Formats: sequence, C-alpha cells, structure tokens
Amino acid sequence: MALIDTINGDLKEAMKARDAARTNAIRNIRSAFLEALKVDGKETLSDEQAIAVLRGLSKRRAESITAYDAAGRPDMADAERAELAVIEGYLPQLADEATVTGWVDAAIASTGAAGPKDMGKVMGKLNAEHKGAFDGGLASTVVKARLAALGG
Repeated sequence: MALIDTINGDLKEAMKARDAARTNAIRNIRSAFLEALKVDGKETLSDEQAIAVLRGLSKRRAESITAYDAAGRPDMADAERAELAVIEGYLPQLADEATVTGWVDAAIASTGAAGPKDMGKVMGKLNAEHKGAFDGGLASTVVKARLAALGG
C-alpha cells in the first residue's frame, strides 16, 4: 500500500477514535502532501516523494521544538513533539553511523577517491546507491573525515 493511502486510512481511524492531536497531525501531513502535488503539478506522490515531504516536516518540527524550548514555551514545544512523533511513525529508520561508515568506505573504494577534493564523487555515489536511507549531515561528516585521512 502506498504511503499516502496509509496516511489517508490512518486519518479516518484517528477521526473515528476522536484523537484530536493525531487527527490534526495527520491533517498537517496531508496538507503538506497536497502542497507538494501543487508545486510538482502531479496527481499523486510516489513513496519516495512522500518520504521527502515527511523528512522536511520532521526537520521543521525539530527546529520549532528547539525554538519553543529556548523561548520558554514548553506547552508549544510539547505540541510540536507530539506532532513530530506522528510524523516519525511514517518515516523509515535512517541508517546508523556504523552502517553509513561502511557505505562511505565502499563508495570511496569504488570511486577511487584519494582526498578531500573527491568528496563530490563519493557523496554522489552514496546518493545513487542509498538515497533516503541515511542522514546527509552524518554522511558528509564521515566522508570528510575518511577523505582527510587519505591525504590531500
């Protein structure tokens, strides 16, 4: 079943259960999907596109939580945390650091990267083989460290 169909079904269930917080969170997700459809001019989102939208929503919620905590608004931060939990429930788990490091090592070996100047080649290989399965910031940090160790 497509992710968007799962979310539509979950919205119906949340509404029947009168779970206001979950209903609101899923409505926000659907709204983001509809906005993405308008921008792309398509009739439906692939699971990959839906996951990209969810990752964006997740990142925005995390930033909002930080801002609300810094501003002394725990009530607003808690509401964002609840919505973030719903969003993360639909996201596939990202690879851990050990897995990413293994992928980076394989990408370095297959591209013949010799130093920091080859970072683009390595990141390109990682994205081609594992797009959406890892945190880009973590991968970038690992690639930089590995390539720096090679010399350069």
